[in-house]
Amino acid sequence: MEITSVTTFLEYYDKIRTRTNKLIQVVPPDLLEWTYRPGKFTIGDHIRHISTIERYMYAETIAGRLSAYQGCGKDLADGYENVINFFNELHRQSLEIFSSLTDEDLKKKCTTPGNATMSTWKWMRAMVEHEIHHRGQIYVYLGMLGVSTPPIFGLTSEEVVSRSVMLPAI
Repeated sequence: MEITSVTTFLEYYDKIRTRTNKLIQVVPPDLLEWTYRPGKFTIGDHIRHISTIERYMYAETIAGRLSAYQGCGKDLADGYENVINFFNELHRQSLEIFSSLTDEDLKKKCTTPGNATMSTWKWMRAMVEHEIHHRGQIYVYLGMLGVSTPPIFGLTSEEVVSRSVMLPAI
């Protein structure tokens, strides 16, 4: 997918973030800092990571500055409400930066923390893929804990099966 319009991208990205927000809303506050193994991201780390990497790496480099990402620990926001407020505030700041772009800016090059140079629109696409990746990890964590999660596109797999026709075997 090539991104050629800032407005169209922001509308699309809003839908991505809406799905992420729906998932985060079902995280039990008492399980926010749960992880499957010591030393691995907690659910809260994933939420903080999505917001800090968006704001301090992607938005900064898109704005022509160096990455300022410093991690995603509890020192940034602790407790469910604080994490949600932090998540939303950093997203607001990122959108402010993205909204200042012109469609021509999407074609300009930016430099990633790995010192790769790429079109800004490709870096923005990578940001979306990154969020989806971590959202998927939150789904797995919640599944391991037996927490019911929202379907991504309105139906669960079982509901799709129940509404589908049977094709002949191949």
